[in-house]
Amino acid sequence: MIERARGHLYSFHQLIGGGDAKLSEAADMLRDAGHHDVAQRIEDELIGLNVLPGRWTFQIVEEFDDGYWSAFRGLEREARESLADGIRHVFEAEMKEDRRTKGRPGHEPGPMEGLREE
Repeated sequence: MIERARGHLYSFHQLIGGGDAKLSEAADMLRDAGHHDVAQRIEDELIGLNVLPGRWTFQIVEEFDDGYWSAFRGLEREARESLADGIRHVFEAEMKEDRRTKGRPGHEPGPMEGLREE
């Protein structure tokens, strides 16, 4: 869930950035259509506006990464190393082993291991 939340935060960052670029295009089109005042207000008041006090979205992403996400990843890594010998995706690895057909192409246990399966 935390990784998905981080992905959504990055999506938010990219969407706001893309929206800001589109606002620039819209202001240019409004100016070309003779709506100079509206275009100027968009440029002055909205384009480049902080989404939170003092922050653009890249700064929000950086703060999240440096704070909560780094703490989460560090504790997850420590727990995995002490409780699961450092193995990630234990449940999925066990499920893969149970569900694959040994010796069948495309069902190899890992990228290089399938060259010679016992």
